[in-house]
Amino acid sequence: MTVRFGLLGAGRIGKVHAKAVSGNPDAVLVAVADAFPAAAEAIAQAYACEVRTIDAIEKASDIDAVVICTPTDTHADLIERFARAGKAIFCEKPIDLDVGRVRECMKVVEETKGKLMVGFNRRFDPHFMAVRKAIDDGKIGEVEMVTITSRDPGAPPIDYIKRSGGIFRDMTIHDFDMARFLLGEEPVAVTAHASVLVDPEIGKAGDYDSVSVILETASGKQAIISNSRRATYGYDQRIEVHGSQGVVSAENQRAVSIEIANGDGYTRPPLHDFFMTRYTEAYANEIASFISAVEKGTTITPSGADGLAALALADAAVKSVAEKRQIRIDA
Repeated sequence: MTVRFGLLGAGRIGKVHAKAVSGNPDAVLVAVADAFPAAAEAIAQAYACEVRTIDAIEKASDIDAVVICTPTDTHADLIERFARAGKAIFCEKPIDLDVGRVRECMKVVEETKGKLMVGFNRRFDPHFMAVRKAIDDGKIGEVEMVTITSRDPGAPPIDYIKRSGGIFRDMTIHDFDMARFLLGEEPVAVTAHASVLVDPEIGKAGDYDSVSVILETASGKQAIISNSRRATYGYDQRIEVHGSQGVVSAENQRAVSIEIANGDGYTRPPLHDFFMTRYTEAYANEIASFISAVEKGTTITPSGADGLAALALADAAVKSVAEKRQIRIDA
């Protein structure tokens, strides 16, 4: 079976997914829709697909699945529309910035027996998958502590900051999902700290650019997350999992993994400059996982429930910063 796709949204992340879908032998990109005709036309020309409206893609008999890459405030509505239309749905995170709205959306997906995957691509990074496998294989014993470092090379534009939902819902949400993926237990308490150290304009926009979070599970396992909107040395993405019998870690990745040693010392090439190059394999792997689940009728993961859980942790972090205390989410 070849899964026939419609792409909703032809922006930066839309281009990433267009490449992933078109590069998969079990998929074909049939159509793309975007509010900006030039953006849609660019993808149509690059991947030999059609430009259509969202309405036309919804009603199309030659499209089995959609990838939603539109602005966040459209995600829930589009998920509901395409669930009712009987299309399999891959949606970029988050489903919505409001937990209540996400729950409403999930009810529609459940009622229609819809197929929904949420785009937490880092679960599909080969290096992070290897960390998870080492845990599953018992290489480090029982997981005790997870440490996640995630720092962007630079802050996004202030206009983006204002509509992003804040750093916890926009950036840290990936790390909340990764913490759940690695801990093996659900966090029940969140303690967060946040500052504005990179750009005062971010603070004026009502957000933060430097945050630290501690998650705790009922058994006492911990996950520590460090985020910054500034890393002058490149896209910083590291994970360490400490267990009862050892530790497993995933180091930063470089476009070229070499090391030069001479009279000036040891030098290595710079890190990847951002997510589009750092997570190329992850994006391809997650689309491949989605396609396989659609073809075989198997369970899709990460699911809408995973998206909801990560958003709930983000909300708890926001509340923790505002109230300067630990927030319980199991009460």
